[in-house]
Parts: sequence; C-alpha cells; structure tokens
Amino acid sequence: MQIAETGKTGSALLESLRVCGSEIYDLAVRHKWEELVLDNRTGNSTYSGALAEGMALSSYQFLKYFSKPDEKRHSLLRLGLLNGNPAMVKEMNTRVDAVTLCRDLVNEPVSWLNAPRLGQEITRFGLEVGLSVEVLDKTQIESLKMGGLLAVNRGSIDPPRFIIISWEPEKPVNQSPLILVGKGVMFDTGGLSLKPTPASMDEMKSDMAGAAAVASTLYAIARMGLPVRTFGLIPATDNRPDGNAYAPGDIIRMHDGTSVEVLNCDAEGRLILADALSYARKYEPDLVIDLATLTGSAQVALGSQAAAVMGTAPDQAFNMLEEAGFEVHERVVRFPLWEEYSKLLESDVADVKNIGGRYAGAITAGKFLERFTSFPWIHIDIAGTAFLTTRDTYRGNGATGTGVRLLLSFIKKYYQL
Repeated sequence: MQIAETGKTGSALLESLRVCGSEIYDLAVRHKWEELVLDNRTGNSTYSGALAEGMALSSYQFLKYFSKPDEKRHSLLRLGLLNGNPAMVKEMNTRVDAVTLCRDLVNEPVSWLNAPRLGQEITRFGLEVGLSVEVLDKTQIESLKMGGLLAVNRGSIDPPRFIIISWEPEKPVNQSPLILVGKGVMFDTGGLSLKPTPASMDEMKSDMAGAAAVASTLYAIARMGLPVRTFGLIPATDNRPDGNAYAPGDIIRMHDGTSVEVLNCDAEGRLILADALSYARKYEPDLVIDLATLTGSAQVALGSQAAAVMGTAPDQAFNMLEEAGFEVHERVVRFPLWEEYSKLLESDVADVKNIGGRYAGAITAGKFLERFTSFPWIHIDIAGTAFLTTRDTYRGNGATGTGVRLLLSFIKKYYQL
C-alpha cells in the first residue's frame, strides 16, 4: 500500500497517518493477516509512529462477555516497525496499553465494576508498576465529612470509595505535586431525578470515564518512570434511586463545610468532584486537573470532537493543553468562567445550589467546582468524547480512552520532559 501525499503538515498530518493506520488495520483484518511490518523509510520516526499508533489503537476489542470470544477475535497478532526508534516504540506501547486499560474499565458494566471493585482493580494494576494506592471505605469517608460523595451514595446498594493513587519518584522535577482528579460515578441513573432510558441512561456505565482516565494515566506515568510527583484522587459511587436516596430540596454539607442546596439529583458528578477538589488542598499542589463526563451541555456544544475546558490555571497551562490536544487529536475548547455566571448558582437557603438553570450548563458546572479550589486548576469535561455509539476510526465505538493521551502529552510539555 502506498500512502499518498495529503498536503497536510504538523498535527493534521499526524492525525491523517493515525486514520490511515486504522484503515490499514481494517484491511489486515479483512484479509486475516496475522503479522504486519511497517518499513519506515522517511527518516522521521514520528510519522511511522503515528501510523503504528493508529493501527494499535484500532486493534482494541472488548470480548470478555462473548460466549465464543475467539470467533470474534481479530487475526492480526503482531505489528512490527522497521527502522523505528526503540524508545519511541516503548513509549507508544505504554501509551496504547494505558488507553486499553482505560477502555476496559469504562466498558465494564456496573454489575461487575462497582466502586469497591474499582478500588481493587486500581490497587492491582497500580502495584504492578510501582504506584501506591490507598482505598478509603465509607467509614473513613464519613470521618472526612465528604457530604457530596456520601449524599450521592445514599441510594446505592454498594458502598462508596475514595481512592488515592500516589507516584513519588526519587528525583521529581516538581516538589509541589500535580493532582489528577477523576469523576467515578460507576453508573448514573440520575437518582430521583431519573434519566430517560433511550440515548441517556443506556450509556451511563461510562460516567466513570474520568476516573478511568486518571488511573490509567498514572499507570502510564509510573511505567514510563516520569519524574513528576503526581497524585490521583477518585471519588467513586453509583447514583441510583432508592427509599434512602438524596432528594431535590436536600441541603448537604461538603468536605470543606460549604452547604449545597440540591435541586437536581442528576447533577451529582459535581458534588463528588467538589469533595475531591477541596481534599486536594492538603497537598498544596502546583496544578490540579479534573476529568469528568460532567454535562450534556458540553456534549451539545462540541459533540464528540472536543472536550470543554475551563479553570483558574495560568493561560500558559491552557495553551500547552490546547497544543497537546492538537498533537494527539484529543482537542479542547476553552470556555469562560466569568463572575456573572456565579449568580446563576445563588441559593436562598444555602451557600450555593447544584444547578444553574437551562443556559450555560457546562460553565455553571465549572463555576460550582471553582468554589472548591484554591490552587491553579483545569476542568476538562469529556462528556462528548468518552463514549461513542458508532465507530470512529481508531477511537472505535464504546469507550474511547479519551484523556490518557491528552494528559501524557500535556505533562511532558508542562514539565519540559
């Protein structure tokens, strides 16, 4: 196969090569090839790496629950790269493995992957690469007075977990750590503000995609041995209706003492994230980034082509994140956090309410979270990019693993690695 000149350059060319890699992979599957070797004669390992990455990401399959998985399994077992850069190949393999890990976690149903099991799984693969993992149970969460996480969990038959992942390299380039926070709603029914099923509740096993991305990114950081002191914080629970479920009109007290009037039980992600963000203050972080499938508003605005970002970090950090997004084709669009939006969250009976009305939903969710930060912070709303119902080249269908490649690229830029 000959790859024609496209006229594209930079990140657009790299994305074209990834998509081309996906098309080559499809060809290999159709012809039942078992091995494929790419011969890089360009002298530029970045180009062949992008082509190979597109192929490798396209190879993902989630076959765990098929009765006869071998009948579904693709034939291509090995991908070789001649004249490749060994260090680049090693890093790409780690990156692809981390995306695969993220996809597997998101694709699991809540009947298997509930909050306690998530803690067990992160502990298992974290220890394999040298991460320290602490999983706090409900009693410990109660002692921390995480009222948001506890309120959302009230309707669940499974107890909540607060998962702390630590990567402490011997000679870090940063003393003040990087904190990654991931929303871990294992399944979101909407609670008492029940979602409709078609095109709404059906895909809600993916509401923990932020948690999966954070855990998988830390897995890659540790496996690569990046000298960046990093912590991951994951509040985990599902959100279900029950006789004891939290209800519209409830007023809850958060980890930092803020009182919140609940007006919609389907705006639960911001409640558990707020507890995690306020907990992050204890680390005196250099930067905090949260990832969350937070709002339908972000998905309506950007579809599946970009994530909405906002926050209080310096412009330079946002510029680096945007550059990283273009490089790996996990693009981001910055939304404003103007003070006027705070008025939409004013409550007559509490410090703040958990929804801001019909308009600017992604932004008012961000303004809610901002109250619980006192550090440079970036919020990434991946509601539109985390899970696809139709295949999109190497992103596949189902879980995409979004956030992992974005964060890894950003971290290398931000810390000049």
